[in-house]
Amino acid sequence: MSTAEERDRGAVHLVDHPLVRHKLTLMRDVSCASGDFRRLLGEIAMLMAYEVTRELPMEQVPISTPLEPMMAPRIAGRKLVLAPVLRAGLGMLEGMLALLPAARVAHIGLYRDPATLRAVEYYFKAPADVAERLVLVLDPMLATGHSAVAAVDRFKARGCREIRFVSLLAAPEGIAHLRERHPDVPLWTAAIDRALDDHGYIRPGLGDAGDRMWGTK
Repeated sequence: MSTAEERDRGAVHLVDHPLVRHKLTLMRDVSCASGDFRRLLGEIAMLMAYEVTRELPMEQVPISTPLEPMMAPRIAGRKLVLAPVLRAGLGMLEGMLALLPAARVAHIGLYRDPATLRAVEYYFKAPADVAERLVLVLDPMLATGHSAVAAVDRFKARGCREIRFVSLLAAPEGIAHLRERHPDVPLWTAAIDRALDDHGYIRPGLGDAGDRMWGTK
């Protein structure tokens, strides 16, 4: 493991670029239509992909330019896996794939039990060799942290050793729960909001990301 990887294990990375902050403000507004919400979420995810992949390992390979041969840098190792948590995580997938078109995609379906706020799994599909790849788990809202922990649990059960969690918004309670259960998994988020309310929603937040993406209730 590199020095950068050791430094980042379990760390919380706040992606506060002005473009990210501006687009997030547009998304928070109750008047933001579903189509705009989806577009903005994809754009923010693409911007966040730059930061999440900043420490990917590189290797030198021989190529020929139109003028001469040279050694040039290329990302080393197997292609990474993007793992959106259904359904809201799908809104981040397209933006990530715009920069990482060769990435493999895993899907994990989780819903939050309204009574217990616990995550319940209903679907899982991943590449056969997922344990040998870096996995980016995508979920716009890190609220209670139960879904995040359940998703990471599932990938660790498949033998995954390199996992990074990427969210749009995070609550302090969710961050604490994820770090308690998986202290080795770093988090990237565009904002850390004030707290959760009695129903487990992030405040001030932006409402239910899945409902706002797809126009449902």
